[in-house]
Amino acid sequence: MTPPLAVDIDGTLTDEDRAVHPPVLSVLREWDAPVVLATGKALPYPVALCEFAGVERTVVAENGGVAFVHATDDLLFLGDREAAQRVVDEYVETGHDLGWGSHDLVNRWRETEVAVSREAPLEPLQRIAADHGLEVVDTGFAYHVKSPDVSKGRALEAVAERLDRDPGEFVAVGDSINDVSTFEVAGRSFAVANADEPARETADVVLDAAYGEGFLEAVERVR
Repeated sequence: MTPPLAVDIDGTLTDEDRAVHPPVLSVLREWDAPVVLATGKALPYPVALCEFAGVERTVVAENGGVAFVHATDDLLFLGDREAAQRVVDEYVETGHDLGWGSHDLVNRWRETEVAVSREAPLEPLQRIAADHGLEVVDTGFAYHVKSPDVSKGRALEAVAERLDRDPGEFVAVGDSINDVSTFEVAGRSFAVANADEPARETADVVLDAAYGEGFLEAVERVR
């Protein structure tokens, strides 16, 4: 039987310039089992990718803070945006900037966390977050201020329950520290060659190919 997939987007379905690698779209569309796109981005991004790829809108967004399950029409909120907002408000009050410009399209649709540019100072952000009982995760694309009990893995467990699947049935593919929790709950996990060290250490297999080509290598091994 074809196992369900839990797949990261940036660095896993994309190329090094963060553009979606075109061949992955047909693989996702033709996969004969549930596909869960799991990302650090806000919910509209993976939903839009599902729409354009022609797959059901079953997604985990904001590093596990929010999820949507197409089959059951469940929208799950697992994080606390207000708590994260208090952290970044204090961060800004101390003279720092989130780094996204006046319109801040990165955070405009976020509902459970706040993202800060990696060009902004990290240490004061971590210190303020810790004072509020939150954490900062560096995904390689941004610093994410979030609740410590929120993760992609926890969200995948919630999604799997609604799909009447065991999380251990899933094959996970990713590239970043925020994919580690997914690797830990999935039955089989692959890190693409460009993955960071935590992802490489946790994955069952580190692939030879990088980025979207790495994802294609993973599914060929699964098949």
